Amino acid sequence: MPLSFPFQRGQLVVVVLTAPRQKIWGRILGLETAGIAVRGIDIAPWEDVLTLVKSSHANQVALDTRFVPMYRIEQMYLDEASSGVPSLGDVFKERTGLDPMEFLADLEPPRRKRR
Repeated sequence: MPLSFPFQRGQLVVVVLTAPRQKIWGRILGLETAGIAVRGIDIAPWEDVLTLVKSSHANQVALDTRFVPMYRIEQMYLDEASSGVPSLGDVFKERTGLDPMEFLADLEPPRRKRR
Protein backbone atom coordinates (compact mmCIF):
# COMPACT_ATOMS: atom_id res chain seq x y z
CA MET A 1 0.00 0.00 0.00
CA PRO A 2 1.64 3.28 -1.09
CA LEU A 3 2.00 6.08 1.43
CA SER A 4 0.46 9.44 0.65
CA PHE A 5 3.01 12.24 0.57
CA PRO A 6 1.82 15.05 2.88
CA PHE A 7 4.16 17.80 1.63
CA GLN A 8 2.59 19.80 -1.18
CA ARG A 9 3.25 23.15 -2.84
CA GLY A 10 1.81 26.01 -0.78
CA GLN A 11 1.85 24.25 2.59
CA LEU A 12 3.47 25.83 5.63
CA VAL A 13 6.43 23.86 6.94
CA VAL A 14 9.34 23.99 9.37
CA VAL A 15 12.57 22.81 7.76
CA VAL A 16 15.48 21.84 10.01
CA LEU A 17 18.85 22.24 8.29
CA THR A 18 22.34 21.03 9.11
CA ALA A 19 25.78 22.57 8.56
CA PRO A 20 25.03 25.15 9.89
CA ARG A 21 22.06 24.18 12.04
CA GLN A 22 19.10 26.37 11.18
CA LYS A 23 15.30 26.23 11.27
CA ILE A 24 13.22 27.85 8.56
CA TRP A 25 9.48 28.49 8.74
CA GLY A 26 7.95 29.00 5.35
CA ARG A 27 5.77 27.99 2.46
CA ILE A 28 6.76 25.24 0.04
CA LEU A 29 7.27 26.54 -3.49
CA GLY A 30 8.57 23.25 -4.87
CA LEU A 31 9.94 19.94 -3.66
CA GLU A 32 12.10 17.57 -5.71
CA THR A 33 14.73 14.93 -5.05
CA ALA A 34 17.42 17.62 -5.36
CA GLY A 35 15.91 19.76 -2.58
CA ILE A 36 13.19 22.18 -1.59
CA ALA A 37 12.34 25.70 -2.70
CA VAL A 38 10.80 27.63 0.16
CA ARG A 39 9.77 31.22 0.88
CA GLY A 40 10.27 31.90 4.54
CA ILE A 41 12.31 33.11 7.47
CA ASP A 42 14.86 31.79 9.92
CA ILE A 43 12.92 31.24 13.15
CA ALA A 44 15.85 31.93 15.51
CA PRO A 45 14.63 35.54 15.96
CA TRP A 46 10.93 34.49 16.04
CA GLU A 47 9.86 36.98 18.73
CA ASP A 48 11.65 39.81 16.89
CA VAL A 49 9.90 38.84 13.65
CA LEU A 50 6.49 38.93 15.32
CA THR A 51 7.24 42.32 16.90
CA LEU A 52 8.45 43.84 13.62
CA VAL A 53 5.47 42.57 11.62
CA LYS A 54 2.97 43.67 14.28
CA SER A 55 4.49 47.17 14.39
CA SER A 56 4.21 47.56 10.59
CA HIS A 57 7.93 47.00 9.99
CA ALA A 58 7.57 43.75 8.02
CA ASN A 59 9.94 45.15 5.40
CA GLN A 60 12.73 44.74 7.99
CA VAL A 61 12.14 40.99 8.31
CA ALA A 62 14.66 38.80 6.47
CA LEU A 63 11.99 37.08 4.38
CA ASP A 64 13.53 35.31 1.42
CA THR A 65 12.99 32.74 -1.28
CA ARG A 66 15.62 30.05 -1.33
CA PHE A 67 16.50 26.62 -2.61
CA VAL A 68 17.89 24.24 -0.02
CA PRO A 69 19.69 21.14 -1.31
CA MET A 70 18.43 17.86 0.13
CA TYR A 71 21.77 17.03 1.78
CA ARG A 72 21.25 19.99 4.16
CA ILE A 73 17.74 18.95 5.19
CA GLU A 74 17.69 17.01 8.44
CA GLN A 75 13.92 17.09 9.03
CA MET A 76 10.81 18.76 7.71
CA TYR A 77 7.52 19.18 9.55
CA LEU A 78 4.12 20.37 8.44
CA ASP A 79 3.31 23.50 10.42
CA GLU A 80 0.29 22.17 12.28
CA ALA A 81 -1.10 22.33 15.78
CA SER A 82 -0.20 19.35 17.95
CA SER A 83 -1.20 18.27 21.45
CA GLY A 84 -2.78 21.63 22.22
CA VAL A 85 0.24 23.63 20.98
CA PRO A 86 -0.70 26.00 18.13
CA SER A 87 1.14 25.96 14.82
CA LEU A 88 3.63 28.74 14.06
CA GLY A 89 1.16 29.98 11.43
CA ASP A 90 -1.57 30.22 14.08
CA VAL A 91 0.78 32.06 16.44
CA PHE A 92 1.83 34.40 13.63
CA LYS A 93 -1.78 35.25 12.78
CA GLU A 94 -2.81 35.67 16.43
CA ARG A 95 0.15 37.90 17.33
CA THR A 96 0.38 40.00 14.14
CA GLY A 97 -3.16 39.98 12.78
CA LEU A 98 -1.84 38.96 9.34
CA ASP A 99 -2.56 35.79 7.42
CA PRO A 100 0.75 33.88 7.21
CA MET A 101 -0.04 32.78 3.64
CA GLU A 102 -0.28 36.44 2.58
CA PHE A 103 2.91 37.34 4.44
CA LEU A 104 4.74 34.45 2.73
CA ALA A 105 3.14 35.07 -0.68
CA ASP A 106 5.24 34.86 -3.84
CA LEU A 107 6.89 38.00 -5.01
CA GLU A 108 5.09 39.50 -7.95
CA PRO A 109 7.11 39.22 -11.13
CA PRO A 110 8.43 42.54 -12.44
CA ARG A 111 5.97 44.19 -14.78
CA ARG A 112 7.03 45.44 -18.17
CA LYS A 113 6.88 49.16 -18.59
CA ARG A 114 4.49 50.21 -21.30
CA ARG A 115 5.72 52.71 -23.80
